[in-house]
Amino acid sequence: MAGGSLGPTGVAKERAEQYQGKVTSYVIVACLVAATGGAIFGYDIGVSGGVTSMDEFLEEFFKTVYEKKKQAHESNYCKYDDQGLAAFTSSLYLAGLVSTLAASPITRNYGRRASIVCGGISFLVGAGLNAGAVNLPMLLVGRILLGVGIGFGNQAVPLYLSEVAPTHLRGGLNMMFQLATTLGIFTANMVNYGTQKLKPWGWRLSLGLAAFPALLMTLGGYLLPETPNSLVERGLTDRGRRVLEKLRGTQNVDAELQDMVDASELANSIKHPFRNILQKQHRPQLVMAICMPMFQILTGINSILFYAPVLFQTMGFGGNASLYSSALTGAVLVLSTLISIALVDKLGRRALLISGGIQMIICQAIVSVILGVKFGDNQELSKGYSVVVVIFICLFVVAFGWSWGPLGWTIPSEIFPLETRSAGQSITVAVNLLFTFIIAQAFLSLLCAFKFGIFLFFAGWVSVMTVFVYFLLPETKGVPIEEMTLLWKKHWFWKKMLPATNLDEGESNNNNETNSSV
Repeated sequence: MAGGSLGPTGVAKERAEQYQGKVTSYVIVACLVAATGGAIFGYDIGVSGGVTSMDEFLEEFFKTVYEKKKQAHESNYCKYDDQGLAAFTSSLYLAGLVSTLAASPITRNYGRRASIVCGGISFLVGAGLNAGAVNLPMLLVGRILLGVGIGFGNQAVPLYLSEVAPTHLRGGLNMMFQLATTLGIFTANMVNYGTQKLKPWGWRLSLGLAAFPALLMTLGGYLLPETPNSLVERGLTDRGRRVLEKLRGTQNVDAELQDMVDASELANSIKHPFRNILQKQHRPQLVMAICMPMFQILTGINSILFYAPVLFQTMGFGGNASLYSSALTGAVLVLSTLISIALVDKLGRRALLISGGIQMIICQAIVSVILGVKFGDNQELSKGYSVVVVIFICLFVVAFGWSWGPLGWTIPSEIFPLETRSAGQSITVAVNLLFTFIIAQAFLSLLCAFKFGIFLFFAGWVSVMTVFVYFLLPETKGVPIEEMTLLWKKHWFWKKMLPATNLDEGESNNNNETNSSV
């Protein structure tokens, strides 16, 4: 597209109706293989809470917590409050935060596959160190390497899925990442349920099995095709066209390819994407890249998934019962993600986020009331109330699974223009991991301080994010990824924030000329 003296302008007009193609087996296989990157993220979320509730693991590395756990007079809400134990869980996410920023230039300059492979190798090494750990430093080094793997994987995989998927199914196929994450959580819960019977080395098997999804991710990175968007951005347009034709199952890909070429011209003129993303024309996307992952974590879901066995033991469930209950929540999360995949490209993103938010608020309020009235420092919930608590926690997980769980990743990965897409995804992952780290590190202390009020704390945040979506998030369903920038210019709020462009001025002048001629 000619830019004249104005330089590259990116995608300047809508060509969505000209896009051709169908859902090919090539697309499905590519998305399934790439999505295994989510499995390593999910497996680690699920495995951490189960391992930290196993007596053999606590006795080996966290003897103070083990002794407190055995003291009957210890407050139910405070028996697991230990910063060292929290550091075991949260160190991974701090490492992921740093590594995802390093992954951005690799993803942009060498392709999405390169970051996927780097992430898989790092996770493999970390899983080996964790399984063979003989002291706390070795355990933490392993966790840090797992974090590096997650930082690279979470940065590259959602981008890969968004760029490979056809426009009309982008939401559902992008959610393969979240589906793999939920399957990883469920698998970890079931593994923990089995390995807690293998004393005293069961925890080593739980941590070591993380190598399996990491191996799949590494091999997938070698075997997958690069995305056509990345190939065009790096000047390999002919190769990009061949991949796009194979993905779409047709040779008539001129319109979609032209959008990529237009976007890449602008992308290649931007030398400092992190600096560029701070400019006013990218303000809406930047706000979403920060708020969507922040809100996703402030639903409180990770606290429930990390510490589900610990949380259920705190509420008086036995060791086996607590692991079984956390496995149940993992299974519910998988099923609800399937609901989201089926509905996201029919009902849209906003409807799922708002309905899910309302259900989460109600469930958290009910759980908080039950715990406040029926559960004290040194008493256990009755069997009947325990069942009610598990039911409402599962309903909370269902709501999260069809709303903020998958869409917290899908929306940021699809809204950025090509020139800032990799940087934008890095910010999304960094914010997600920052708040994951903060909540993971603080949750046991918050539980001790807030007691049953911890659920009201998260319900308050869910209320804020539901209002945010209602007023500030435009519907992205069916909008081609390279034409997403045009969406913000139509939104009632964001169009006031965006600077006027030469194209806008030209359209305004044309409208004035038309009106004057009439």
